[in-house]
Amino acid sequence: MELAKAFETVTLFGIPVSKMNMAQTVRYLSEAVRERRPHQVVTANPIMVMTGVEDPEFMKMLRSADMVVPDGAGLVWAAARLGKPVTERVAGYDLIQELFRVGSEEGWRVYFLGTTQDVIEAARDNVQERFPGLRFVGCRNGFFGQDEDDDVISQIVEASPDLLLVGRSTYTQDPWISKYRERLRVPVMIGVGGSFDVMSGKLKRAPGWMRRLRLEWLYRLLQEPARWRRMLVLPRFAVKVLLYGENLR
Repeated sequence: MELAKAFETVTLFGIPVSKMNMAQTVRYLSEAVRERRPHQVVTANPIMVMTGVEDPEFMKMLRSADMVVPDGAGLVWAAARLGKPVTERVAGYDLIQELFRVGSEEGWRVYFLGTTQDVIEAARDNVQERFPGLRFVGCRNGFFGQDEDDDVISQIVEASPDLLLVGRSTYTQDPWISKYRERLRVPVMIGVGGSFDVMSGKLKRAPGWMRRLRLEWLYRLLQEPARWRRMLVLPRFAVKVLLYGENLR
């Protein structure tokens, strides 16, 4: 099966967003691993969309990704509001856990990149305990500059992972993957934001009832009050969708 453009998308704010549900997405990406076809997966949310609206280079990255999944509940709401509904929310954290499950069964090679060394190692240890079939081939913190990119890429290429998770800031994880994906050649590359903090046990994920009520952002804010400025994007996004539809500028 030719994987490129083999799934249905809906265009939101100029971004092709996958319409696949969670199960379909996991099957698709599992096949990508088996066929060794490099894929950059972006787990999109309103903050990323608004970043793209304000930053042409970031928007270019979003549009060129191999797969964009509707991670944020706000994006799912906006899609429905604009008459372009997606099948369901494909939460990035849940997607990663499902890929771990398949990868544990199939012995995937995994590389973690991002956050601090102690957090990334704790995340690796916890994931390894839960999914013993995974083979960790690298675990490196995300504190490096452009002058170290070549060394980091060489380490990843030599490790030859099936799954690469990158947890850095919004501006330095997905654009970094996009810039170097042709050199990395990893079947599945995903920017995971703060997911390593949850995997490590440093932070807790919102309880199920808050996720169902689309209040995960509030739980995150209560744990990390310093994020309040970033969260101001959410009401801006909602207002602009209501007033201007897809003409966010």
